[in-house]
Parts: sequence; C-alpha cells; structure tokens
Amino acid sequence: MLTNDENKIISVITSNPSQSSKDILKALKAKDKGIMSYATLKRRLSKLVSNNLISIVGRGRGTTYVVSQEFQLLNPFDVEEYFAQDVDKRKAKKGFNFDLITHVLNGAKFFTKEELEILNELQEEYTENINKLSETENRKALEHLSIDLTWKSSEIEGNTYTLLETEALLKNKETAKGKTMEEANMLLNHKEAIDFLIQENTYLEPLSVAKIENIHSLLVQNLKVDRNIRKGIVTVTGTIYKPLDNEHQIREALQDMCNLINNRKNIFEKALLALVLISYIQAFGDGNKRTARIISNGILIQNKFCPISFLTIDSVEYKKAMLFFYEQNNISAFKRIFIDQLEYAAITYFS
Repeated sequence: MLTNDENKIISVITSNPSQSSKDILKALKAKDKGIMSYATLKRRLSKLVSNNLISIVGRGRGTTYVVSQEFQLLNPFDVEEYFAQDVDKRKAKKGFNFDLITHVLNGAKFFTKEELEILNELQEEYTENINKLSETENRKALEHLSIDLTWKSSEIEGNTYTLLETEALLKNKETAKGKTMEEANMLLNHKEAIDFLIQENTYLEPLSVAKIENIHSLLVQNLKVDRNIRKGIVTVTGTIYKPLDNEHQIREALQDMCNLINNRKNIFEKALLALVLISYIQAFGDGNKRTARIISNGILIQNKFCPISFLTIDSVEYKKAMLFFYEQNNISAFKRIFIDQLEYAAITYFS
C-alpha cells in the first residue's frame, strides 16, 4: 500500500502532469504547509519511480514527472475496501480490455526492484536446496507439492475432497465416501496434467494456443465440460465483468497472450502473466483458472524455477484478487499472492 504522502504526490502529478519536483512541492504545500521537506519529496519521488508508478521526463533542470503507464496496473490497492462495495456500485470495467495485452502489458514492468530481489533470493535458495537433494528426494518433494497443488487448485473451484482424501485418491486410487465421481476425476485429471508437464519438460516452450487447449483437455476429461475454445457466452460469478463471447476474438486474445509471454525473458513475469491472463480471457466453458495454475507452474518447472502449490492461500482471497484484476486490470493484489506463495513453496518443500 502507498503511504498517505505518496498518495498525495500521485494525486498532484495526476492532476497536473509534467511538473518539476519543486512545482510538486509547491502544490503539496498549498494544501498543507508542513507536509514534507524538499529532500523528503525527492526520496518519495525516487521510490515511486523505482516502483514504476511514476516516470521521469527530461534531464537535469528540465526533469519533470508523470504518472506511468503501469500505474493503473500496479497501484497498490485495498482489495477488502473495494469489495466492501456492492457489485453494482463498484466502478468496474464491464468488458474485455482489448488494449490490455497488446499495449498496457507490452513492455510494462510488473515487479519492483525490491520484489525482484526477494524473488531472485528465493530462487537462489531453491536452487541451492534442490542441488543438495538426491534425485529420489527431489522427486518426492515435487510429488508432495503436486498433490498439494492438485488439492488446493480443485478446492478453489469448489471440490470438497480434503487434503488427506486427495492424497489417498492420488496415491492409492481410494475414492472418498460421500463424494462424487466428478470430484475424483477433477483431482485425477489435475495430477495427470501437472505430471505431464513435469515429464515433458520442454512442452510449453514456446507457449501456443494449441498447447493451452491440450492442457485444458487433460483437465476436463471425463467431466461434463466442453473441450476447445468456447463458442458462446460465459458468466463469471460475483462480478459485472463479461469476457469475450466471440470464438475468433477469444482465439486472437489467447494468441496475443502467448506472444506477450514468449517475448518475455523474466520467468517470474511469464508465470504471473499466464496465471492472470488465461483466467481473464476465460477461453473455455469451465476450467480456466485450473488451466492457468497448471500452465503457470509448468512455465516455472520447465525453466527449473520453484513451482507454487497455493496451499496456504484462502480461496476467497484468491478469487477477490482475480476479480479485482478483471474489474480494474490491476495486478497488485494477485502479485502479492504470487510472491507469498512462491516464498512458502521455496522454504517448505525443498529445504
């Protein structure tokens, strides 16, 4: 979250773009004479630039500041406060943003310098740990994470199997009493899909629409879900956001997403983009978020990065972060989940 002073600085720059630091301070002091010193303002501006929320224009005495292209995408926001409003009173984007993938996200920096330092340190720790493990130990650790991921990913979608019941099903093919065969198939399919990507360790390079469709097909086999890109309307519970309903536009959006991800060099960015955009596009009648979590983890695993189980995330918190991206095209809440869950995985499964 931004501090009160940082919010005031952003407000001044938004109201009057391309101002110098001295002009910004003058505008701030017009409202509150004791707000901050010039040295403090310079530090605040430097932090906002570092976090990609504002941009510098010009050099030397001609330096001015503007709100960055990434501001709407990255601006830290209180999600709980946002969802305290009724769905019809939220100032939400009601439809698919055609500029989001091809323009807004193209070239944007998703992680701050501090966040990248945290992620890189976690990756170094993960790499050191797995290098100490034997092949058998590493396989067991990955199996443990895969089971946790299978359970949590399905639980987020309403599956009522417990973690212990899921483990019994996946290891011993023991179905739980009182549960439906559809729930068992959802779990078995999920494990099969993640195992496939672990075994076929170059499958997602490069990412393509056909490969996403194939992973989705694995996830929905023996379920009452249509395969392939949908041809009709789909609704998302709890939001006024309406995904695309034209098959050709959906396919084009997926292709644009694949191009965006394939052109990125940073693996964390690739995984995060897959996680949010496959869900956002809603290309299939069902199973979109499960597909997103599998593809995202596949990207991490196939690049020898630490995968994520999402085990400790609250399902409601996950859904709110996703809906916030749908309605505001703001990735800040989901980014926090991504970083927190990667940290949990790195120190839990492979240490």
